[in-house]
Order: sequence, then structure tokens, then C-alpha cells
Amino acid sequence: MTATWPILAPAPDTPPCGPPRGHPHAGWTLTRYADVRAALADRACRVPVASPGSAYTLAWLRGLVSRFSAPERHAARRAAGVAALAYLDRDELRVAAAGATAAALDDAGGRLDVPTVLARRVPVRVLADRLGLADPEAAVAAVAAVAAAYQPGADAATVWRADGAVAVLVAMAPPAPPEELANRIGLLVQACDATAGLIGAGARHLLPPPVAPPSEASLAGDTGVLLAEVLRLDPPVRGTRRITAGVVRIGGVELPPGSPLLLRFDAANRDPAVFAEPDAFQPGRPVPALTFGAGARACPGQAHALALATGVLDVLRDRCRRTPDPVRYEPHPLLRVPTRLEVAPRRAGRAPPKVAPR
Repeated sequence: MTATWPILAPAPDTPPCGPPRGHPHAGWTLTRYADVRAALADRACRVPVASPGSAYTLAWLRGLVSRFSAPERHAARRAAGVAALAYLDRDELRVAAAGATAAALDDAGGRLDVPTVLARRVPVRVLADRLGLADPEAAVAAVAAVAAAYQPGADAATVWRADGAVAVLVAMAPPAPPEELANRIGLLVQACDATAGLIGAGARHLLPPPVAPPSEASLAGDTGVLLAEVLRLDPPVRGTRRITAGVVRIGGVELPPGSPLLLRFDAANRDPAVFAEPDAFQPGRPVPALTFGAGARACPGQAHALALATGVLDVLRDRCRRTPDPVRYEPHPLLRVPTRLEVAPRRAGRAPPKVAPR
């Protein structure tokens, strides 16, 4: 019997997929898969570079992490983050996240709010512990404060709180040269909102609905495989920005130097030229979603984020269903992170996974 998968409509403000669109004084929006991928691969399409700042402040962090680095500095800084991740076992991350989720459900008893109790806490805490921070529990709040101001445009009070939080994280982290230290902290910050959004989307789409039980097909399959399709249809990171360093031709359009570009992953992930039945939930598609980027600046922690999210969702799928309450999201132009998504136990869970002593 062939599985029938649901149709998942895009978020209301997802732009349609089409040729590059120019906006007076605001640059260009790219929505087609090929155009977004071309911009990600073109060295003339550069990330906005962050200016350096005083030691152990938000500006210091942004000025040293690979994400906001100029091309000539990016490779070495990215290598520092990749080296920190290389020591982490992804299966162990998944098991640790599952164990923490099971413990949280045992403590909750009844309803549990996924964003507050799990999505914003478990991945950061597990990752902070494995990266050697002295107090992983305290790191959770500090990382959240930094993440709130990580992208440009935060108000002065949010930046001030982030400055203090960076100093706290530096004090917790193992001593290291500045670039290595900053990129270790940067891994935690990048994991915060993106992984929380991925867990929230997975809980929304993969858990049984509150009243009528779903068909067996809608729940069948490996969580990691299902999550790859959730990542395409409901991405936690909906886009990223670039600026042209020279004349660039994308999608048949010549873009002049200094043009701001908005690359919309959410639209590109539904490009009908690449994905047959683009709104249908069909796990196992051969073409990857662009949510984690592509090329030299693709997210270095993609596999680790998926492992952490899979650990949380394995337990939720086994033990919970969604409640009838509406899912609410943070107001943000490029992130899709739930602020409230409640679940309730549907049957007795299995024993929490064993985590090897550290």
C-alpha cells in the first residue's frame, strides 16, 4: 500500500518562487532553488562582514566568528569550529538529547511546552557540556541572550545583555586563543534558534494530532528521514543575506556591485522545477533542502543539529501528542521559532535511553 503524505502549505509570508525581484533601495530577493544555490556558491556574493569590537563583548564575538568573516579569514575561522565539532559523536549527542527529553517529560507529568522546556534548552545544554563549558545549565540562558542580538538590528538593551552573556560564556569555556574561543561559542549561538525552530517544526508536523489519530503512514519511518522533509517544508532559518562585491549575473539578471541580496530558503525549498509536488510531505527526496546553506559557508554543524533534534523528537513521537492549542511563533523576518507548542502524554513511554558515563 502506498503511503499518502499530507500537503503542508507554506507560511503565509513565504514569497512565491520566481525570477530575481528587485526592490527600490533594498536590493534583490532570490527565490528559485538554482538562483539561491548560485548565490551561495559565488565568491562575489559575500556575507555582510562584522566589525571587530572590545574583548569579550558581542561585537568581539561577531568580529571573530566565521559566519560574519571576510573571505580571506573565513576558512581558518571555520576550521576552528569544525575542529571543535570533530570530537563530538553524533550518536552520543542524539542519545543524550533523548535522555534529557525523557527526564523532562517524567518531571512534567501532564502538559509540556516544547519551546520553553525542550527546544531552547536541551540542544544547547547537551552541546555546551560536550564542548567543555564549566556550567552547561547556566550556559543555556547566556546563549539565548547572545542569540537574541546576534543578527544586526538589535536594540541597545538587548545588545547590553548580550555583552554580559558573552563574558559569562568566555569565563565558562576552556581557555583557548581568541578565534578558537569565539568560534566555539559561535557554535552554541548558531545552534540555539535554528535547532529550537527545527524541533518545534518537527513537533508540529510529526506528532499525532490532538484528537483524531493519524494514519499509520503519517507516523511511519525514521525520525531523521522525516525531519529532512520537515526541514524543507517548514525551515527554521528561512533565508540569509549577501551583498555583491562585483557585477554578478544570477537567474538571467545582472546585479550591480553593492547590491544587497536576500536569499529565501523557504521559497527555494518549494521550487516546482526541482521538487515534484513541492507542497507534499514526501520523505526521502533526492535533492537536499537549502536550509543549512551550501558551498563553502554551509552550516558546519548540520549533522550535529539534526542528531540533537532527532533525539528530542524520537522521545516526543513515542510518548506524546500535540494539544489543541494553536502554535505561536516569534516575530522575526528570517527565523521561524515557536514560542508556544504544547504536548501531552499519549501512553507510557519506554525507559529513557542509557547515556554512557562521561
